[in-house]
Amino acid sequence: MAIIKKFRIKSFKNTNSIIEFENVSLSYGNRLILDNISFKINEGQIFGMLGPNGVGKSTIFNLITGLVNPRNGKIKITGEDVSKYPIYLRTKKFKVGYVPQYGGFFSDLTLLDNLKAISEIVIESKNSRNERINYLLSKFELENLKDIKAKFLSGGQKKKLVIALSLLSEPKLLLLDECFAALDVLTIKMLQEIIVNLQQENRITICICDHQARDLLACVDVAMILSNGKVIAQDTPSNLVKNINAKNAYFGESFKFN
Repeated sequence: MAIIKKFRIKSFKNTNSIIEFENVSLSYGNRLILDNISFKINEGQIFGMLGPNGVGKSTIFNLITGLVNPRNGKIKITGEDVSKYPIYLRTKKFKVGYVPQYGGFFSDLTLLDNLKAISEIVIESKNSRNERINYLLSKFELENLKDIKAKFLSGGQKKKLVIALSLLSEPKLLLLDECFAALDVLTIKMLQEIIVNLQQENRITICICDHQARDLLACVDVAMILSNGKVIAQDTPSNLVKNINAKNAYFGESFKFN
């Protein structure tokens, strides 16, 4: 499935950072989760985060969205320190979309009613709401499922719905938390293609964290390895799997990408 990387367009990408962590640390009680980490995500990138359980990947998403605040350090979005912005204003002002690992939809509402409910929050004009909903139904091929309650959708269909919900506000940055978890091979390939198409067609910057290393590396431009609260390595997928620090901290000697 790594071959899908060959079809990505890179001409519009640049070196302007959309996310920047500067010497960020975070603790939960006496447990140090992030230890003075610094990294950047550039506009137009698909950026991946890998690491053992509890290393702080989801915590980084929580820091970006404002669910938690760092003990020290700065978090910048498009060059601006966002510490003063509450969650709702941060996501609205900087156009951040978030796809959680679990849930993210109303189980007892139909697929269409889920889209309508969220659109009323993030889109002011009723006509614009309808246009955006119809566009997303078509884009994700969900028209035939729109009257089915969300709880009866398959795992892949639910993931499509949650991504569509996150795109209602036309985000510039999309955060995907464990998006490949507990999905079959064909559904993972479908999601990889969706991710790459979002980058190509909508020029959205995408950040993914997951434990499925091969699936993540197949669709990212750059990935970083987190271990013991530190950024151990950061590089392109082909270089990262050869990095001795990445091998020692995460991949091991037997890991093969292609």
